[in-house]
Amino acid sequence: MPSMNVEQARFNMIEQQIRPWDVLDTSVLGLLSAVRREDFVPAAHQSQAFMDLELPLGHGRSLLAPRVEARLVQDLNLSKRDTVLLVGAATGYVAALLAHKAQRVLGLEADATLATVARNNLRKAGVNNAEIAQADGSQGFAAQAPFDAILLAGSVAEAPQALLDQLKVGGRLLAIIGSEPVMQATLFTRLPNGQFSRQELFDTVANRLPGFPEPSKFHF
Repeated sequence: MPSMNVEQARFNMIEQQIRPWDVLDTSVLGLLSAVRREDFVPAAHQSQAFMDLELPLGHGRSLLAPRVEARLVQDLNLSKRDTVLLVGAATGYVAALLAHKAQRVLGLEADATLATVARNNLRKAGVNNAEIAQADGSQGFAAQAPFDAILLAGSVAEAPQALLDQLKVGGRLLAIIGSEPVMQATLFTRLPNGQFSRQELFDTVANRLPGFPEPSKFHF
């Protein structure tokens, strides 16, 4: 793809997919111009790097649609002091976005091949405040908890208590919760009394993250 076409495709992605989805934070929009999504997309899918779809990565893993990635990064509302846990690092693109807004990012990826790809992609992109560990993420990462923010880059059936427990007071966990056809990006905030507030932000559907339990289908 000639570079001019790439820049036009990137511009169109931001203006036609992402901004209409209420991603209006100028720092996030700027990041989407600066962090080259095509560098994080497998070679076989280069032509789809800026399309409004989930890209399959094999082994049941996929990249979220760009507008969903952007909205999740925006709605976590990060500051430069924040330490972030990312579950489902995939090829490292969301980790790169988060790293530009936070102090430090720890990305967990269940698939060993993808974890290596993510590390290489982040290094090539010059991101040095994000690291990737191979783990499914369902138990979080207690050794480095508590976190200011936790992002699940994929869907789960319900909010994982193990991860909620790894938030600091005032910390946020953002995940896509539910089962098809109804899922909602949901923001949980840890309150001082040990409880959690819960806010449904928007409807979307995303592939499952590996390692998290499914609710039983039958209720007697």
